[in-house]
Amino acid sequence: MKRGALPLNALRALESAARLGGMSRAADELGVTYGAVSRQVRMLEARLGVTLFEGPRNRPRPSATALRLLPALTAAFDGIEAAVARAAVRPEGPVVLDISCLGTLTMRWLIPRLYGFRAAHPGIELRLTENDGPVAFRAQGPDVAIRVGGTRPADWPGARIAHLFPDRTGPVLSPALMPAGGLRSPAALASLPWLHTRSRPRAWHDWIAASGAPLTADPASLAEATAGYEHFYFLLEAAVTGLGVAAAPEILVRDDIASGRLIAPFGFCPTGRNYVLLTPDPPGPEAEAFGAWLLDLVTREDMAENTAEVTAPPT
Repeated sequence: MKRGALPLNALRALESAARLGGMSRAADELGVTYGAVSRQVRMLEARLGVTLFEGPRNRPRPSATALRLLPALTAAFDGIEAAVARAAVRPEGPVVLDISCLGTLTMRWLIPRLYGFRAAHPGIELRLTENDGPVAFRAQGPDVAIRVGGTRPADWPGARIAHLFPDRTGPVLSPALMPAGGLRSPAALASLPWLHTRSRPRAWHDWIAASGAPLTADPASLAEATAGYEHFYFLLEAAVTGLGVAAAPEILVRDDIASGRLIAPFGFCPTGRNYVLLTPDPPGPEAEAFGAWLLDLVTREDMAENTAEVTAPPT
């Protein structure tokens, strides 16, 4: 098929309808009527000789063929949007880089380090938003995102993936809460208040599973008798002030451990997940600059602080 003969409007309607799961949502996104989207899809079906939407007429759903086409179409239109944005005349003044990141990671690790990026790139203004969900690099989406999860392309469709650091978790507490005789084994944690949060209800389960710690207590039952917090950063501050022991990712308490505000008596164990930097493919110049700075920062911190060592708890 000649490139000039590609039915771009029809392909755009199909991509939007298949991605959003319906023609009504596609019409809203594209700013056209339901009938216009339906006509474009029917025209494409006739041209290709395949069924792209099936099911009831009032609620058609994408066919298997449409879903097979979707990843390539989404990547193509995302690439067009990114290329047009890069080619556009830039307004005078700072360029805004929209960073989407997990809230507690933003507060406790990223923001304290952003002075380095601002010093190196004074012409780039940073806009931080909290999000831990799927990432869509479209016109209204972020320029870069930091997430925790897998590292395969299938885990983050349409994104360029750069590994930052593995997710490691372990119990942390204030030195003031440490028993006089110390904690000789993880089983001794049962004598301390366990802190819980609604945003990470399985934090203790994850550490027990990852470490193999010989704890017979059920964290869910302990939650009834110990303190619970709505947000994870509330929980970490509670741990710092000595209100209890928290199961926390190493990266979120790295600075607190370095300053002596928290201790990790049994180290940290890998959960199998990873923190990743996600950018469009290809990224814009500002996103590329931020990614290069962030990866260099992670490398320097790991070399200087040597806090990445995984320590299995004694049994």
